[in-house]
Amino acid sequence: MINDPQLFIVPTPIGNMEDITIRAIETLKKSDLILAEDTRHAKKLLDQHQISTKTNSYHLNNEHKKVDDYIELMISGKKISLITDAGTPCISDPGFLLVREAIKKDIVI
Repeated sequence: MINDPQLFIVPTPIGNMEDITIRAIETLKKSDLILAEDTRHAKKLLDQHQISTKTNSYHLNNEHKKVDDYIELMISGKKISLITDAGTPCISDPGFLLVREAIKKDIVI
């Protein structure tokens, strides 16, 4: 049985890499895939917290091309987390399109 499709919106530190919640770290560790605005920037954060989850890029220049693929992954049961370089995704960063499409498909956010 496939679990309910899930998308996690995970805020990341704006300055100090230690300014991240335990819940955020655990969510990233338990995800099947992390979508990151810049995978190089994300790698620094993930390495510091010993998170080995696979990352893919998801940014303003590719979101329209990739959104359907990520929606399909979630529908197939994959848990995906969305992070940005700093702060909360969807505020002023990529994510609106993914969240809107997830809502249309009844994916838990």
